[in-house]
Amino acid sequence: MAAPPGAFTLGERPDLEKGVHRLIASLWPREMEYIHHDAVCGRHWGALYRDFAEFQPVLCDADGAVIAAGFTIPLRWSGRVHDLPSGVDGALERGVRGRARGWPPTTLSALLAAVAPDRQGRGHSARVIRAMRSIAARHGLRELIAPVRPTLKHRYPMTPMSRYVGWRRPDGQAFDPWVRLHRRLGARILRVAPRSMVVTGTVAQWEAWTSMKFPASGRYVVPGALTPVTIDRWKDRGRYVEPNLWMLHPVSARRRR
Repeated sequence: MAAPPGAFTLGERPDLEKGVHRLIASLWPREMEYIHHDAVCGRHWGALYRDFAEFQPVLCDADGAVIAAGFTIPLRWSGRVHDLPSGVDGALERGVRGRARGWPPTTLSALLAAVAPDRQGRGHSARVIRAMRSIAARHGLRELIAPVRPTLKHRYPMTPMSRYVGWRRPDGQAFDPWVRLHRRLGARILRVAPRSMVVTGTVAQWEAWTSMKFPASGRYVVPGALTPVTIDRWKDRGRYVEPNLWMLHPVSARRRR
């Protein structure tokens, strides 16, 4: 049976999980295969479906098809900038560890907001963010933090993230559209997350993941990457460290009794 249109969580509608998997598979081009090989995500991403389903928003259209989804994890955060996780990897590790140890979470961390390629540009990204904030409020969490991956940063991989996020349009708004959307929804910038994700592999793996050749050691610009990949042929290793931008959305939480 098709799901009715609207917003759900995977906890409410576990039957939508296959549609979410299809959505995620449609997001990245073949030359960005490396994005699926972050070791921390490889260890813990499955827990989002298994242990944190009630924190994963899913949007369906009138035909019941999954058109957008979000991934989040509850965790403990003091509210101090220096106590922020490293990024996506750090949020995953802290959330999974906190659940295992029975630590009550204080905060919801976004990990990914995904919209089907043929449904982009229609306001669904904002709906996903609002759904994340609603989930945070529902669970009595005081804020939503997000390690934002700026949409256009991959076009400027040699520019440091700290400089990129300071760029402005002539009207004074943020240059990057994804950062601009978060700001429009009430978020503020906390700091750069210089080590949000880390992907390592052999030179052969990187050549397969990117459809490129790396004939010498050095730094290479690869498709979709926000910074160059460092290739070391002597060690037979390539390493990509992705920076993100921590942003904070206030949440009017309904405290649990």
